[in-house]
Amino acid sequence: INEAPSPLTVRMNKFTKQISFLIIIVSILLIALMLIKGFKIDEIFMSIVSLAVSAMPEGLPLALTLALTIGSSRMSNKNVIVKKLNAVESLGSCTVIASDKTGTLTVNEQTAKKILLPNGSIYKISGTGYYDDGKVIGSKEYTERIKEISLMGFLNNEAGIECVDNIWTSYGDSIDIAFLTLARKTGVDKSKYEIVGRIPYESENKYSAVFYEENGKYKVTTKGAVDTIIELCDEMYDGNNIAKIDKDIILKQNEELASYGYRVIALAANTVNEFQNKEFYEKKDIPKLVFLGLIAFIDPIREEVKYSIKKCKQAGIKVLMITGDHPLTAYSIAKELEIANSNLQVADGNMIAKELEKGHESFDKFVKTKTVYTRVTPLQKLEIVEALKRNGDFVAVTGDGVNDSPAIKSANIGVAMGSGSDVAKETSDMIIIDDNFMSIVFGIEEGRNAYANIRKVIYMLISCGLAEVLFFVLSIFTNMPMPLVAVQLLWLNLVTDGLQDLALSFEKEEDDIMNDKPRDPKESVFDKLLTSEILLSGIFMGIMVYIVWFVLLKVINMDVDIARGYVMTLMVFIQNIHAINCRSEKKSIFKINMFSNKLFLVAVFGSIGLQLLIMNIPFLSHILKVEPINAQHMILLFALSLPMLLLMEIYKIIRKKKYN
Repeated sequence: INEAPSPLTVRMNKFTKQISFLIIIVSILLIALMLIKGFKIDEIFMSIVSLAVSAMPEGLPLALTLALTIGSSRMSNKNVIVKKLNAVESLGSCTVIASDKTGTLTVNEQTAKKILLPNGSIYKISGTGYYDDGKVIGSKEYTERIKEISLMGFLNNEAGIECVDNIWTSYGDSIDIAFLTLARKTGVDKSKYEIVGRIPYESENKYSAVFYEENGKYKVTTKGAVDTIIELCDEMYDGNNIAKIDKDIILKQNEELASYGYRVIALAANTVNEFQNKEFYEKKDIPKLVFLGLIAFIDPIREEVKYSIKKCKQAGIKVLMITGDHPLTAYSIAKELEIANSNLQVADGNMIAKELEKGHESFDKFVKTKTVYTRVTPLQKLEIVEALKRNGDFVAVTGDGVNDSPAIKSANIGVAMGSGSDVAKETSDMIIIDDNFMSIVFGIEEGRNAYANIRKVIYMLISCGLAEVLFFVLSIFTNMPMPLVAVQLLWLNLVTDGLQDLALSFEKEEDDIMNDKPRDPKESVFDKLLTSEILLSGIFMGIMVYIVWFVLLKVINMDVDIARGYVMTLMVFIQNIHAINCRSEKKSIFKINMFSNKLFLVAVFGSIGLQLLIMNIPFLSHILKVEPINAQHMILLFALSLPMLLLMEIYKIIRKKKYN
């Protein structure tokens, strides 16, 4: 499976080409203009190189890496471990989350709650979780049947559980662990049974089997999906007697339990008349069985999942459930979580297989109409993910088992559970330590915030670069002296972009970040909003500084060298004021906590302080060819930079009214 590049990689590659092309074109035009105006070759060369360096957002790669690293660190604090930095932003771009049910939407602590015998007798089981407190409640008439069912679940088991110093530890499948807990509650004696062979559970087979010896006789027991187990049986227990199996009764019991959200496991057993002791056993080694009964398990929904799914819907993210449960069980849980509101949104493995036979075009349309997939094989799960991608979705897939690995690998963003297999973790892009769906939502928020901060950095760097280029072009075009010499341009680039862009990477997420719809993965960085912001702010700054430059030289008749110091200081003020604008593309800066990003305050006030310092230290001012400016003029220059703040605040208000 070929890994598609992340949305951020696609956007940055496109952005790099766009900005490089623009700088080359502008440089060529400037060279031509300066030659026409009679500038010297060495002067042209130094100015163009300095201006190109100033316009090029060379701080972006570091700021981008920092934003993703910060996002990764914040995710880890919320139990999301990121294996690749690009995965931070990728998770924020997802449009669909295809989630496993058990352990992600539920707590993954299965508890046996009911035992149903084929004759309709119902036994309730008290207690919750993997603790052994509780008992079986019901008629004593069929106590032996109940103990036999518990024993079969105990023997046909690959899990383990123990209590040491009042602390319970367990390993293995949650259903197997629940069977071990049930065996403790019913007081099963395991001493006289020896397991001699087994058929491990596989999702494709939907059952497991164990061959065991009891008092010199060989027997077999199976457990698994109801429709699979009854096909292995020709008889059933009718009370304490054996009768011909009635599949309709059993299937009806199964559907009734499943409709209430129970996960139902069937058990069957029989004696093996001709037993062959060998290393591997197959389905053909299982004789016709006697159906024992059904056990209904409940796995409680995590308390925070409903809220998490609501936030996903609010963010325009579709949540799908993919599970091995019975369709009615899955639908009951999906309905409670508001993932599905009709049975028509549920598809089982048989439906998926039939649709796949019709080809990709038909299957892709089919996938658009479903939100719950049940009894799916690993290959079917992979096909669902591929169909979602063909439909234009950016897909996050969660899983924990080896069988989930193909889908996790195929997904745009693969998410493994912390309790999952090593194969799933190795295949994934990130790991959810606590197996909690809410942690995925936290990850999406941080991913969106990381990209929002990257946009803020681009917004600031490109608009400031545009202002400098425009100021330069207007000055040359109107036959005025070169506004800033090479060393001044480089200093301006350092003092206005050097730390501010990095500081913007530390911005906290905005309250309404999950109200936005997911961005199209193919969308350019320069969308309508960012383009309009850059043009408006960049052109305003460039014209504002040019007007001051014009007044200083043509109206006041100030010396060129002194005037350069004035406009350079004005540019330091106005670009730092604009950096404050860039803290949010939509929110008024007066509604943002000034101290929520202390590094940003240090960067802004530090750069302004540095500018004032170099102007008043003779050695440094000589290098930069500037003179000290008196306090009154300094205050006036600062005041001239404030309209920048007002302009962008008005723009945010107008835009908010337009789109609300």
